[in-house]
Amino acid sequence: MSERATIIRPPYYAVIFTSIRTDGDNGYGETAKQMLELASKQPGFIGFETARQEIGITISYWTSLDSIRAWKENTIHRQAQNRAKEWYKTFRVRICRVEREYGF
Repeated sequence: MSERATIIRPPYYAVIFTSIRTDGDNGYGETAKQMLELASKQPGFIGFETARQEIGITISYWTSLDSIRAWKENTIHRQAQNRAKEWYKTFRVRICRVEREYGF
């Protein structure tokens, strides 16, 4: 599955979440849908892109570091984060400032 975000003019921020999943769904699919719906309602959320094969990559885009911090601390999101060991063998989060972009 792949999604494409609508991006605003830089600068903005990207949260890059890379992961390797555990076997089985364990409620992951439904929770992932809920997290996207919830994130999309958060102040500062711009959009997201995701792809998964052996390694999953999800990039969410935000207007500020404060909006990223607020999302990380969201109570419902924190509950999902607490289930990480059920869903991931490993994961990494990177936060980057996007200075420019180009493409078609």
